[in-house]
Amino acid sequence: MFKKSKHGIQIKSAEQLDKMRAAGLVVGRTLELLRSSVQPGVTPLELDAIAEEAIRGEGAIPSFKGYQGFPATICASVNDEVVHGIPTDRRKLREGDIISLDCGAILDGWHGDSAITVPVGEVDPKLTELMRVTEEAMWQGISALMVGGHLSDIGFRVERYVRSQGRYGIPPEYGGHGIGTEMHMDPWVANHGRPGRGPRFEAGMCFAVEPMVNIGTERTKVLDDEWTVVSMDGKPSAHFEHSVAVTEDGPLVLTALDGGASRLKALLADATDEA
Repeated sequence: MFKKSKHGIQIKSAEQLDKMRAAGLVVGRTLELLRSSVQPGVTPLELDAIAEEAIRGEGAIPSFKGYQGFPATICASVNDEVVHGIPTDRRKLREGDIISLDCGAILDGWHGDSAITVPVGEVDPKLTELMRVTEEAMWQGISALMVGGHLSDIGFRVERYVRSQGRYGIPPEYGGHGIGTEMHMDPWVANHGRPGRGPRFEAGMCFAVEPMVNIGTERTKVLDDEWTVVSMDGKPSAHFEHSVAVTEDGPLVLTALDGGASRLKALLADATDEA
């Protein structure tokens, strides 16, 4: 039995959050290993094998593999692939590419889920800026996860930041989600919208915050493999994600190796000043 809010959102006890943190750290460590493994000449399928070995080596289970038929341990989305790219050996990464790596793991029945976008060697400065904007938008959204806040505050902060940085596309049909004893749980977490709407945050709630940002249009399509989502104009996209717990002391980033402390301190101070 699990405690739930009046909106049906799973609320974790302190002990359960410790287990969520353990699962999150498996994912965080795996992504850091993948980050260091990205280089020209490597295939997405080779990265997938590295991820699976790392996750299973920690006694965890890859949560993506077999999920609704998905065939791999990670999603590996290159350049104009927005999300859900299937790792293959049909192409090697090339200097100047960017690759989004989305990874999930189950440990002791609890899920962790996180994503990063990584440059392959030297990349165009526009791609460096795209990755910076997307990652910072994620942190802006995470900073909204304060007790008493509202679900829509996440998307409001994500969108506000992205719009302040230039003409980028935010695919409206993709977003984050609740997470806990399942990888994808209610509620859906939009990357856009007005603040102050939806369920109020309570300590023990956990969400995956994951903006996807395109250099061009927000419009996307799904390829014939029925998984890979690409931008309609063929321009690059970036994706960052963390699993986050709401606590009385502020957001705890379950999939960040430092719990998010290094990035959140300044953001939360700014939010306090604004209030």
